[in-house]
Amino acid sequence: MSNNTIKMIFDRKSMDDKTLLDLYRSLLLPRKIEEKMLILLRQGKISKWFSGWGQEAISIAAVKALEEDEFILPMHRNLGVFTARDIPLERLFAQFQGKKSGFTKGRDRSFHFGSIPHHIVGMISHLGPQLAVANGIALAHKLKKNPKATLVFTGDGATSEGDFHEALNVAAVWQLPVIFVIEHNGYGLSTPSEEQFKFKQFIDKGPGYGIESIKVDGNNILETYQCLSKLAKDIRKKPHPILVEAMTYRMRGHEEASGTKYVPTAYFEEGSSKDPVENFEAFLISEGILNPKLQSKIINEISTKIEKGLESAFAEMKSEAFTEEEIGDLYKPFTCKPSIADHNQTSEKRFIDAISDGLRQSMQRFPNLILMGQDIATYGGVFKITNGFMEEFGAERVRNTPLCESAIIGTALGLSINGHKAMVEMQFADFVSCGFNQIVNNLAKIHYRWGQHADVVIRMPTGAGVGAGPFHSQSNEAWFFHTPGLKIVYPSSPFDTKGLLATALEDPNPYLFFEHKALYRAISEQVPDDYYTLEIGKANWIREGKDVSIITYGMGVHWARAVMEELDVNGDLLDLRTLLPWDKEAVRKTAEKTGKVIILHEDCLTGGIGGEIAAWIGEHCFESLDAPVMREAGLDTPVPFSSNLEENFLPKNRFKEKLQRLLEY
Repeated sequence: MSNNTIKMIFDRKSMDDKTLLDLYRSLLLPRKIEEKMLILLRQGKISKWFSGWGQEAISIAAVKALEEDEFILPMHRNLGVFTARDIPLERLFAQFQGKKSGFTKGRDRSFHFGSIPHHIVGMISHLGPQLAVANGIALAHKLKKNPKATLVFTGDGATSEGDFHEALNVAAVWQLPVIFVIEHNGYGLSTPSEEQFKFKQFIDKGPGYGIESIKVDGNNILETYQCLSKLAKDIRKKPHPILVEAMTYRMRGHEEASGTKYVPTAYFEEGSSKDPVENFEAFLISEGILNPKLQSKIINEISTKIEKGLESAFAEMKSEAFTEEEIGDLYKPFTCKPSIADHNQTSEKRFIDAISDGLRQSMQRFPNLILMGQDIATYGGVFKITNGFMEEFGAERVRNTPLCESAIIGTALGLSINGHKAMVEMQFADFVSCGFNQIVNNLAKIHYRWGQHADVVIRMPTGAGVGAGPFHSQSNEAWFFHTPGLKIVYPSSPFDTKGLLATALEDPNPYLFFEHKALYRAISEQVPDDYYTLEIGKANWIREGKDVSIITYGMGVHWARAVMEELDVNGDLLDLRTLLPWDKEAVRKTAEKTGKVIILHEDCLTGGIGGEIAAWIGEHCFESLDAPVMREAGLDTPVPFSSNLEENFLPKNRFKEKLQRLLEY
């Protein structure tokens, strides 16, 4: 394999022969798998391949430098991370072929998976989000006072994403024990580095974040291994982040279909001369550690192992689809056992008090629950919901965050992966757009993809009516209603709010918990003082009657109740309370009972949740209807600032007129 010419300098320091041979075996395995995979790709036996040819030394060095129970978050050129962590090859190959025994049961491809027993957390195609997940894993270690390092990979192209900036900033501010490894191969797909950034080296960026930065020859396995070993040892003793720029070469296309015509020949010539496998092999031969007989033996052992794994994977039948299983794997199993506290022990609580009460009792109940958000610590949050929490629970559990919604949501996921619960407060629901990708592509899909739960609740102060304008008033639940894997709660009363929040924090699945700001201090009722939970997915019958069905949630409940009293309407008022999942049986019951249905919500009409519910009623309850299903909602405009314009935007006045029309139909 090698031409026995060493074209880089290796310094073995005090490393013994056994360790060097172990590095060689580990380095050779992913290269031999690649050789086989490229053949299988041409034969049409796998659908896609992202090559790490020429970059193997970085992956192997990372695994060998870390302890077995320290997390690594790889990218799509880090096959060596999976092989060096002893992932069974038959499962790995089944994963590549979309077979059931793969880590994602055929639901995702190549390296888009994780394995907690192997302490690996895989990527999503958006590249940058996993950096913040590493922060969360490292934060969990730091909170538990576990002297552990976490290592996360990214490429030079992906560093252009905002997630890179946010993750490094949070890691620096919180002094998290994370090693950020940038595999600097000079290309992001076809875009060369000079079109990605206007600096030469990433080690120039680290100091701007207050992060120690080091450059290594990523093709030199000894240099990279020795460097990472030292850094991991350092941050276990004194937690802090480190940026490592590993210089390397991508010797094949971004993925095989994209080719390499856009890459200059000189790049490949230089990369070939610094091939990590061939050079290390030549070094071992020069040191008398490797000889032709031993080399042949190692290659045969690896080849046999690969062929055995492939034989097993190919023998497995193509994945069969079972709808019940597909839907059943969206969420981690959780059974809510509603626990209503003694109603004799109640007190008058405003909406905001109920949230604070439920949150505080959940903090007491779950010592591993961490709260994160802008200004939630000393200041108590802009709405004062967490006022006094830092004094009671400490600054480690009640954490002010930098202005970086994406990184904090990613950190929350990392906390969950490493055994914690997390609550993230959006200062306003509108700001969640900055963390949208983490929610819909990471939190929502992770259990379906590879069985990892996301024990995260995102609290969303929402809604208009307070003169806050277009960016502090949106009721944006419909943005997420279309996303399988999330749970969405939108309560209307203090009693429901406390019980549903407690359930959301118990449930190990991802929640968006909407709280209408205009209700915070405007309504109150008797609420149990003790901890209690309410079932998710069950609507609440506010009123019952025979003439009409009003289906709504949040502020809509209060508008509807006022109109019903004003018009003396004898009808059902159904508060959905939870929107994903929503209570289809309750909706069916009321629609079939009255035959006249109107759906009310504050969010804009077009694309709103009411449209889905109306369509479902039309499909399943058509024969019971005596009139068209009607809807009323906010105007199809942004939420305006001026009080007169805002009142016109809101549906409460139009709802009264439409309800009268429905009653007269």
